[in-house]
Amino acid sequence: MTSGTVASASAPAPPIVVPSLGNSVILNPLQRGNPVLECIRNVGKEYGDIVADYQVGKTTGVLFLSLKYHRLHPEYIHIRIEKLGHSYNLRILLILSDISEHKEPIRELTKTCLINNITIVVAFSFEEAGHYLSTFKQFEHKPPDLIKERADRDYVSMLRTSLTSISKVNKTDVETLRASFGSFANIAKAETTQLQNLPGFGQVKTKNIKNAFEKPFRNNATTSLAVLSTIKERESNAQPTTAANSSSKGKEEEATPASPPARLPRSPSPVWDIELDLTPPPEPEAHSPRQAEAESGPAGNWVVDLDTL
Repeated sequence: MTSGTVASASAPAPPIVVPSLGNSVILNPLQRGNPVLECIRNVGKEYGDIVADYQVGKTTGVLFLSLKYHRLHPEYIHIRIEKLGHSYNLRILLILSDISEHKEPIRELTKTCLINNITIVVAFSFEEAGHYLSTFKQFEHKPPDLIKERADRDYVSMLRTSLTSISKVNKTDVETLRASFGSFANIAKAETTQLQNLPGFGQVKTKNIKNAFEKPFRNNATTSLAVLSTIKERESNAQPTTAANSSSKGKEEEATPASPPARLPRSPSPVWDIELDLTPPPEPEAHSPRQAEAESGPAGNWVVDLDTL
């Protein structure tokens, strides 16, 4: 009997069972020896023939990846994602960040997860990764409103929630306002001097309360910026049109601008030369004496020469 046979007999491998619907995290046999298994607490653990590394719900599968292992075998996660296919409605990639330069690998893995419709979760220790797996299993059948903020529906609680949303206003200030004015409507109509006379209310807190009730949600800043941008755009479009019309002389301007600039007086149009009729007549072309002699002189010279002969 070899040493390997003795070791296998002393420490038998855990059996692979069919995943059940109980309070147990189903483990892939590939995860044997992973230190994260010891950090999964408050839930059961059993091995099963699953595609993912951890099945924390009937339709929730988790793939586990260590960045140190990913640096040595970058193709591993792509093979696992391909085998995962569309087996689960919620697919999670649980990353263990165990290297110092982790930003670039996480960025690349995030792109891969976005393409394959996988949710990415990053843990920085085995304890944190085990806590995530345990929490996923514990909240498998919990309603989503369990993690919502619990707010009472009585008048005082709703008044406290609405007024404490104003900056610098705490619960004590809300009780002071309620005791002084009685209702939310009276608080909204209170004058600045009335608020400043209350204990604990200074200029900043009073200003914040008045702004919350009186300042509009949208001011004129966006409208003014839109008007200014429209005026500048129309001016820039009108300048090339004016330059083109002034360069073409001898024709009247037939087309007018599409729309005049808003709130700005239009400059007067320049006077065209054709309207003033100031175009001088063309002057006769000047000729030099030699050119005139060349044009008419040679024939006369021949006549004079013949007469002398």
